[in-house]
Amino acid sequence: MQSSIPVFEETVLPHLDAAYNLARWLTRNERDAEDVVQESFLRALRHFHAFKGGDARPWLLAIVRNTYYTWLKHNRIPEEELLLDEDKHPHNEDGSDPEQLLLRESDRQILRSALRRLPREFLEVIVLREFEELSYKQIAEVIHVPSGTVMSRLARARRRLAAILSNCRNN
Repeated sequence: MQSSIPVFEETVLPHLDAAYNLARWLTRNERDAEDVVQESFLRALRHFHAFKGGDARPWLLAIVRNTYYTWLKHNRIPEEELLLDEDKHPHNEDGSDPEQLLLRESDRQILRSALRRLPREFLEVIVLREFEELSYKQIAEVIHVPSGTVMSRLARARRRLAAILSNCRNN
């Protein structure tokens, strides 16, 4: 295994941010996401011999997703207690008008809140498609469903997200 470590690092480490992003959205907590990613990378290293080449990102994200569901079985947290730690770290864009920054941050908070209200099966396809920019085929590989299921989940997720956002704006 020692000789495969440089190849593993070259192939998998560039996708660390994507792995963390998915884990953070799924766990909704920075520390838990770090734990899931760490365990995912250990699993990826142990099973790197099974990687068949090509784009490592979907392969790694599938491991992150599977690791998350294993983690969830052992660390079940009631939905209402989950918070996305990103709320504690607002994005600061230098050189912008303070009013525009406030409006953008408000929009981000509304979107994060709406995303948190989605069922996990919808959240994961939204994150994988919109944030990680995976193709339908890659998402299907990650979540182990047919491409048609990915498309229908994504359509339903977008409709539900639009409805949630519409309700937020009307209140």
